[in-house]
Amino acid sequence: MRSFPSASEIVQSVANTSHHLRAMARAGLVTTRRDGTRIYYALASDRVADLWSALQGVAAEHVAGLRALADAYLGSREGIEVIGRDELAARLRSGEVLVIDVRPAAEYAVGHITGARSVPVTELRRHLRALPAGADVVAYCRGPYCVYADEAVRELTRRGYRARRLADGYPEWKRAGLPIAAGGGR
Repeated sequence: MRSFPSASEIVQSVANTSHHLRAMARAGLVTTRRDGTRIYYALASDRVADLWSALQGVAAEHVAGLRALADAYLGSREGIEVIGRDELAARLRSGEVLVIDVRPAAEYAVGHITGARSVPVTELRRHLRALPAGADVVAYCRGPYCVYADEAVRELTRRGYRARRLADGYPEWKRAGLPIAAGGGR
């Protein structure tokens, strides 16, 4: 079950986030679970994730100006190298790469790429000393339009690491049937 990040993690107001999540719940796209004063939301099924992926694909192929909108949101991606899922899976199997999940720790705990370390982008600088010098690092987050991986790659590159971002993200990795794990810490 996929949990959603908190309003602060997506830099939105609680009211705005709650409004959108309630609308998604009314539409049957998410389920809710109450724990005291908190409400936890999760996708209603893997089919909802498939729907989201299909919408992203259609938008990427058919919406004029999507690239310009993505660039405006993400900033210039010049100099940010990417790696595809298949190449990353092969390099993980051979132990040639260090993979870091730069999403918030709660998302990592729900599910992550097998072998990835949890290094939330907000804590990256604090964890730099723990990364092996000269490591080939791949960062990933929520998908192709998630800014966290871009931020991590820029910071790692500035610090002298060879860093790339996964071309897409954890949801696409999972849908492709590649190895995933849940739980765990750093």
